[in-house]
Amino acid sequence: MKRIFTIAAAVSVAIVLPTAAGAHHTPGHQGGGGGQESLSLGAKPNPVVLGRGTVLSGRLTGTNKAGRTVSLAGAPYPYTSFVNNIATATTSANGDFSFTRRPQLNTRYRVRVGGVVSPTTTVLVRQRVSLFLSDSTPRRGQLVRFSGRSCPTHDGAVVSIQKRTTTGSFRTVRRTRLRDASRCSVYSRRLRVYSDGVFRTVIASDADHARGFSRRRAVDAHR
Repeated sequence: MKRIFTIAAAVSVAIVLPTAAGAHHTPGHQGGGGGQESLSLGAKPNPVVLGRGTVLSGRLTGTNKAGRTVSLAGAPYPYTSFVNNIATATTSANGDFSFTRRPQLNTRYRVRVGGVVSPTTTVLVRQRVSLFLSDSTPRRGQLVRFSGRSCPTHDGAVVSIQKRTTTGSFRTVRRTRLRDASRCSVYSRRLRVYSDGVFRTVIASDADHARGFSRRRAVDAHR
């Protein structure tokens, strides 16, 4: 009977020990101690047009949230790895912090305070698109050249020339493709205009950049 008891006790220990060791870290939280800390992170605007800034902001919660150093990490497309400590900030009295960044590609961000890591936020970067008209007051039926460029280079991407409908939405009336022009790509397409309208161009998205939109251009067609 004594031998049987010893074996049973050993089996019991083998079952309990892995359970005790199974604790794991959850992003945004700090285990141990009396006060639990967490980190949030967001971005505005998002998407952001290439060359413009977005504000990454968040809050550290917990009993010791003021005056803490927040470290920012970023992973541009293709998101292979994070580069740590690309910027630092200090939390305010209520735990708030912020960074201003101008990403060149779609980029994932996260922040860390000690052992506490925020969830990942992906900032999408829109292509910067321009639109020019050869004539904004053409005769009805006249050919008007729609042209512009998109930065950075996305040679071969689809360009949609769109006209605003009576409901306020935009409808594609012509398509073309971007062509090489050094650091940016260019496009040009002639369109016969029969009536007044508001136009824009849209560049299709790809893996490293979000869709780009030009400014709206009004056309006043006359007889």
